[in-house]
Amino acid sequence: MKTEVLKSIKKTEEEYRQQVEKAKLEREQIIANARFEAENQVAKATAVADEYTKKRLADARSDAAKKRAQIIEEGKHQASILKEKGRKRMNEAVSLLVERFKERVHVTA
Repeated sequence: MKTEVLKSIKKTEEEYRQQVEKAKLEREQIIANARFEAENQVAKATAVADEYTKKRLADARSDAAKKRAQIIEEGKHQASILKEKGRKRMNEAVSLLVERFKERVHVTA
């Protein structure tokens, strides 16, 4: 009877040892899967962040180009207004310049 009890105990110990070993292997597999999933999520998040950064930079470049074009157009418009004003008063300016020149040279017309 002692032999049977000892055999039963050894068998039970062996079963528990196998269950513990199986649980350790499952634990390692679960940890490996979790690490793999975490790495995948980090890679996806990095890709999304990179894409967002590229999009924001493209938007900023586009906005800057639009603003630059607007500023240039406004400058051209203001320059044309100034040229037009200058053309309108050119005869007066030339007459005034000739008058002043004559005064300096003491010539009377």
